[in-house]
Amino acid sequence: MAKTASDLKPGAGPAKAKPLAKVSADGKTIRTPLTQNPHAIRDTREKVLEVAIGREVRAFRKKLGITVADLAVATDISLGMLSKIENGITSPSLTTLQALSRALGVPVTAFFRRFEEERSAVFVKAGEGLDVERRGTRAGHQYNLLGHIGSNTSGVVVEPYLITLTEDSDVFPTFQHEGMEFLYMLEGEVVYRHGSNLYPMKPGDSLFFDADAPHGPEQLTKLPMRYLSIICYPQNSAG
Repeated sequence: MAKTASDLKPGAGPAKAKPLAKVSADGKTIRTPLTQNPHAIRDTREKVLEVAIGREVRAFRKKLGITVADLAVATDISLGMLSKIENGITSPSLTTLQALSRALGVPVTAFFRRFEEERSAVFVKAGEGLDVERRGTRAGHQYNLLGHIGSNTSGVVVEPYLITLTEDSDVFPTFQHEGMEFLYMLEGEVVYRHGSNLYPMKPGDSLFFDADAPHGPEQLTKLPMRYLSIICYPQNSAG
């Protein structure tokens, strides 16, 4: 039988959710600022060739761990000109691009990569996700992959699953993998384990966690159950 909160060792009971905002001494809510503005529009010159070249030059320079001054010496290009190139303010000549390619150890065509790169999108209509088998998949446990983009500009792989559980089990699969995971309950109720903590979840509840800790359903409280599972991990990882 599945364990309940009362069967667990001390300290492994339902975990207290961490608040997203702090409360000051005077009772006012202090919200943690986001590091990104999801509604902001990126530089309108994103696809301007000078901007694309400048970003690549800066990225290759930083990858080598050298300063703008170091690059200026290696290429015989002034600091001011290099600054303008990296900031997309000026258009470098072919001679300048050749000097940069030699100093940075990359082909000239590498500077045009971002300008020519296409951004991918995956559209999945209702009911057309890909059914997949994950470790622990069994009868009554359905994993539906809602989209997948492999190589991309972010360096992060994201796997969104719609998980449906229709049959109870005595033993539940335990998952542990690199990256982060986000759960959002749509239907039913579950007690979800993350490490030594248990989280009773109902529709509308969410759980965001480091997926390197053992995690998975601990007790199926109300079936059928559906929830979104969004897994993120570095692009160079096996996932």
